[in-house]
Amino acid sequence: MSAAPLVARDVSFSLRSDVDIVAARRGVRDWAREIGLTVLELTKIVTAASELARNAVVHAGGGVMRLEEVRQADRHGLRVIFNDEGAGIPDVELAMKDGYSSGGGMGIGLPGAKRLVSEFSLSSTPMKGTCVTIVRWKA
Repeated sequence: MSAAPLVARDVSFSLRSDVDIVAARRGVRDWAREIGLTVLELTKIVTAASELARNAVVHAGGGVMRLEEVRQADRHGLRVIFNDEGAGIPDVELAMKDGYSSGGGMGIGLPGAKRLVSEFSLSSTPMKGTCVTIVRWKA
């Protein structure tokens, strides 16, 4: 088992509005560029982060996104953690199925976000909120 990634730097973004989603997305994009992710890797992490930030605002009434530059052994990447205190996801298994939408949206959804990143974890507790963590390692 490998050691937990070391956090080189981090910043938090409040997620309450569309303006906050844009700022969070820009933060992920800028850091991805700075650490040297390829254009494809950058596009994938930004798209996943944008979807998850929007989910926090639309479905949970807001939350916080924590952006971290992480290193683990010879790997370098970004970890993005989304926390909200919304109603939670009643059926995580259903929410992770392709094509599922709780709001009639056309977004990529949770399964789409999962496919775009190197690591994905989700925990949700009814009436307490949801935490989604994604990691994109530099190739």
